[in-house]
Amino acid sequence: MLLSVWSWWCSSLLVSVSGAGAPEEEMKMEVLHKPFICRRKSKNGDLLLLHHEAYFENGTLLLSSHKYQPVWFTLGIREGIKGWDLGLRDMCAGEQRKLVIPPSLAYGDEGKGKIPPKTTLTFKIELVEIRNGPRSHESFQEMDLNDDWRLSKHEVKEYLKKEFERYGHPPNDTLNEEMANDIFTREDKNKDGFISSREFTYKHDEL
Repeated sequence: MLLSVWSWWCSSLLVSVSGAGAPEEEMKMEVLHKPFICRRKSKNGDLLLLHHEAYFENGTLLLSSHKYQPVWFTLGIREGIKGWDLGLRDMCAGEQRKLVIPPSLAYGDEGKGKIPPKTTLTFKIELVEIRNGPRSHESFQEMDLNDDWRLSKHEVKEYLKKEFERYGHPPNDTLNEEMANDIFTREDKNKDGFISSREFTYKHDEL
């Protein structure tokens, strides 16, 4: 999906805002609702569609996605706070959880925006949907046109082209070339001109 490719392209540009280097405190997790049928549980690398509300310790509402729309989040790549990566694993679509996240797993000693330093946050999160993430084995197999377990730049560009067409975007060879070049600069670790299955997935498998 185009969303997956875009997330893959941008994921290495995202900066973790968790309290790096600080001793990790315990996060509290409570299941508020679990569906009777669970066909799939979330794992690192999955794309999750979430509704969430954030509260300060005194119960004051900080933000709510219900006022706008649910957000997409890639699990396990430190796209947001570390508490989300830890607290949203093994969730079912339709499940609701309450996470009480200490500063070391949230915004640390610095804080961010309206969030003061050393703030414990409470999140109420509903998982709406789970999709294969940009680094899933399923995504790799879809891109690997000749089944040789490595991606050439041609295969990546063809995949990008098909995704643009699938979602009704006009062809843009310049952008496809730019995205492919940037992907290879970041992901082709041994600079052999190919992205191996290990290079494609290893960043998530190690988390």
